[in-house]
Amino acid sequence: MVQDELLGAIRSQARSDPVERALLERIVHRDRTAFEALYRQYYRRLTRFLDRLIRQPDVIEEVLNDVMFAVWSRASTYNQESRVSTWIFAIAYRQALKRLRDQGAPFEELPDQDDIPEDRGGGPEALAMHRQSAERLLAAMETLPVEQRTVVELTYFHGLAYPEIAKIMDCPNDTVKTRMFHARRKLRQMLE
Repeated sequence: MVQDELLGAIRSQARSDPVERALLERIVHRDRTAFEALYRQYYRRLTRFLDRLIRQPDVIEEVLNDVMFAVWSRASTYNQESRVSTWIFAIAYRQALKRLRDQGAPFEELPDQDDIPEDRGGGPEALAMHRQSAERLLAAMETLPVEQRTVVELTYFHGLAYPEIAKIMDCPNDTVKTRMFHARRKLRQMLE
């Protein structure tokens, strides 16, 4: 089920990129309607992404606004070498890291129930077991260093490929692979 959702998200992203590029071009010319449309399109995805990185609900909205202000003010710097989503997530990642550096160690909290995928069948026992497993996985992810957590988040929750993640995180593709390797190993150890 999760795999179907990821494939759907990837297909949706591929279709939306020309629309997003057109919106960015209009934003370059200070079209507020285009900016509002892009904001609405990214609000939920960025909120979830930032929530998993920052884990401070009162700060997420501020960082999200910083991200969207950067999109508004730097739309003309988008060079079309990557997808619009890659460019925006790169801005979000850098803003989140900046905030984490400014505040010191990130605040730890348990995942929200809304972030736990629902089971489509199997009765109440199966649903309870699935939720418990999902809670354990999300809690284990919280213990990962921010770079590893980001790679896992962008790969499995946003359906991005390693080359896109490398652009977002401004690091070599092999570094992304190494971070994923270590993240998977740590998660496996914690969940056994």
